[in-house]
Amino acid sequence: MQTLEGVRIGFAMTGSFCTFAQAFAQAEQLVSLGAELIPVMSEHAANISTRFGTASEMRERLETIAGRKAILTIEDAEPIGPKQMTDIMAVVPCTSNTAAKLAHSITDTTVTMAVKSHLRGQKPVVLAIATNDALAGSLKNIGLLANMQHYYLVPLRRDDPVKKPASLVADFSRTAETVLKALAGTG
Repeated sequence: MQTLEGVRIGFAMTGSFCTFAQAFAQAEQLVSLGAELIPVMSEHAANISTRFGTASEMRERLETIAGRKAILTIEDAEPIGPKQMTDIMAVVPCTSNTAAKLAHSITDTTVTMAVKSHLRGQKPVVLAIATNDALAGSLKNIGLLANMQHYYLVPLRRDDPVKKPASLVADFSRTAETVLKALAGTG
């Protein structure tokens, strides 16, 4: 795999808590490839404790991987674009709620502000979608994003076709590959 040496990646996490372990593994892989991570967490990702871990454990894990404090507020996310803090933004995981907001240019969370601010520079955004209704109500928003300039989707797969027939989740193991393709404009 190619290097990401010197590439500044905004690594944003939203509230698909069951996929956090996979997201952290991808953050570690991006760092191992030389990327500099600028961590961002949605309000829910940063503040809700679940059976997968406490909110403080999740924040600390991402900050440890990135080697810096996470951006946790809309106010702190707004300068990302004007200060050209990122070369690419990756939302890993990206919930259907966040995907819908991005598809309709709604900016009311830390992550949506981070993406909007980053997009001011017409730079790529990678989304690792994880949602139980991807093949139902969320499909139209995923379709919109797949056809919008600057957005790239990590390939999706069926989550559990029997118990969750409308669910899709990104193949998180392909995050770095998608980031590289997005940077090259070939994704």
